[in-house]
Amino acid sequence: MTPRETIKVGVVGCGNISAVYLRNLRSYDVVDVVACADIDEARARARAAEFGIPKACTVEELLRDDEIQLVVNLTVPQAHAEVCLAALAAGKHVYVEKPLAVSLEDGRHILALAAEKGLRVGTAPDTVLGGGIQTCRKLIDDGLIGRPVAAVAFMMSHGHESWHPNPEFYYQVGGGPMFDMGPYYLTALVTLIGPMRRVTGSAQITFPERTITSQPKFGQTIRVETPTHIAGVIDFAGGAVGTIITSFDVWFAQLPFIEIYGTEGTISVPDPNTFGGPVRLRRRGEDRWQEVPLTHGFTENCRGVGVAEMACAILTGREHRCHGAVGYHVLEAMHGFHLSSAEGRHYTLQSRCDRPAALPEPGPGDDLRARLRG
Repeated sequence: MTPRETIKVGVVGCGNISAVYLRNLRSYDVVDVVACADIDEARARARAAEFGIPKACTVEELLRDDEIQLVVNLTVPQAHAEVCLAALAAGKHVYVEKPLAVSLEDGRHILALAAEKGLRVGTAPDTVLGGGIQTCRKLIDDGLIGRPVAAVAFMMSHGHESWHPNPEFYYQVGGGPMFDMGPYYLTALVTLIGPMRRVTGSAQITFPERTITSQPKFGQTIRVETPTHIAGVIDFAGGAVGTIITSFDVWFAQLPFIEIYGTEGTISVPDPNTFGGPVRLRRRGEDRWQEVPLTHGFTENCRGVGVAEMACAILTGREHRCHGAVGYHVLEAMHGFHLSSAEGRHYTLQSRCDRPAALPEPGPGDDLRARLRG
């Protein structure tokens, strides 16, 4: 791969999250954003002007553009499958914001069409490529806590209606705390421990109706259609047992984001919705926790690094790390927690995925491509 090799990218969906993607993608010389599109063409034109993108267009025009090799899908979850399938049908690789899709059927269809056409699917979150999670991964791989035997993960909040301008979809099917935030926690656990074998869950809707207290919809009510408090147990394929709670029903909590317990010690993992630290370690026989210096880069808000890493992988012919198989595995587990609760049984996952490869440690003078190499 020479420095001049790039992947031409088109971005579909120019809402709130597109700004950080577009800002960061400009800094990765392995990708070149040549077009952006949105169902609101004025919004696409505004983003194009803001970030110097050559073309703002309709989604259909973007998908017809033969120059574009990779589509970054930043639409709302209910549109993820439709846009992914259209991009794949047009012969383009696709990277999609989390979750991969709302339904398992759509998730399977996306992966099947990609395989049929020899194309790639990448999925957020790419926070697992950040210095925080990658440092934890190195500590585990180097044996600092021995064999992982258990894990806990907690995402405790009171939802989005107090601050988000359009919070309704967080309480619709495909939303809720598991589908909204679960991908960060579950993808981190798969990266650190490995794939899941079985999940069990209990879920409930605590408040059937929510009142919006943010602008511009202050005072409007939301009818809640999906569980807002989910407690789950995870049996990992490697034998470890995990506990996870995701909630939009909790006012206050003092709980870790993630902790990994091993035969020789414990790692306190930083917020998986961020890229940095702190990472804390306490080993058997020690009387205090120590903060571990981060061994890897990408510690700021680097959303979009998963796109750049995928582009590097396409150019070099290796597998990318934020792989569609991981995204589908996480999607199935999230459905599994809900199904387990509704049907009163364990849910055995049918999907399998490999534990994504760790990023190499940066060397002196390393450039971005070196840090994203195989």
